[in-house]
Amino acid sequence: MTLPEAIAEFVHDGCSVSIEGFTHIIPYAAAHEIIRQKKRHLTVYRMTADIVVDQLIAGDCVDSLISSFIGNSSVGSLHELRRRIEGKGRAPLEYREYSHGGMIARYLAGASGLPFYPLLSYAGSDLPDVNDEIRVMESPYDGQKVYVVPPINADVAILHAQRADTKGNVQIWGLTGIQQQVAYSAEKVIVTVEEIVEDEIITSDPNRTLLPSHVVDAVVEVPKGAHPSFVQGYYDRDGAFYRQWNDISKDPEVLDRWLEEWVHDLTDHQEYVAKQGRDFWGQLESPYVPSMPVNYGSRKP
Repeated sequence: MTLPEAIAEFVHDGCSVSIEGFTHIIPYAAAHEIIRQKKRHLTVYRMTADIVVDQLIAGDCVDSLISSFIGNSSVGSLHELRRRIEGKGRAPLEYREYSHGGMIARYLAGASGLPFYPLLSYAGSDLPDVNDEIRVMESPYDGQKVYVVPPINADVAILHAQRADTKGNVQIWGLTGIQQQVAYSAEKVIVTVEEIVEDEIITSDPNRTLLPSHVVDAVVEVPKGAHPSFVQGYYDRDGAFYRQWNDISKDPEVLDRWLEEWVHDLTDHQEYVAKQGRDFWGQLESPYVPSMPVNYGSRKP
């Protein structure tokens, strides 16, 4: 599918969306298409609420955010997100906080069809005091106090990956994070990839296939679709943009102008890539792109 087709078909006003990728393979192009199509009243699940969430909120797409981290990767603040939480933006934002372990547990429960998932790491934390979804039960075996969290079963999960075949078998390597569990926890799954390749490339290296075709509803070829995050083996992280975002999001007018120039005024992600220019992408290229079957005798990934 094309990216506009996938977002139009699977992301609807008022639905819940898991957008994952832990510093790596973050689906920015898909988020921009959500903004471009003016989707509204979304509930967003994201472990690390970073720039992609700030952009979605600034695009007036998000009513509720559930996450375990807020920040611009040690570079600065997410000013639009902060304005909304503090009631100083165009609309309020409902925010519910978990730990990283709590969010992983929620995805595991969702992927496994469980009603809740137990964990001990909230002992001594204040989070249960501010989040009534974090609850306590007694172990049926020894009476120990155990914290439990509910499953995440989003209407749609949106992920990015290195490559897939036309059947929807998706390969990811490098920092894989919780991608597989996120996919299995959602009702529908959109995966944007750097390239769609021949079936034999996927079958030649099966250990990289993290998402088999039966869990994927739409595969979209979107080169550079994770920028400004990085994609192992394709391009590096755009650190300069992460540093710039603090100043961009600090001023609401500057932020609105950025969205107009880089999202609304562009037809699709291809125009975004072209607007950056060839020299720009050349600076971010990674030295090795495994686009052919891997020959372990001469070239290791």
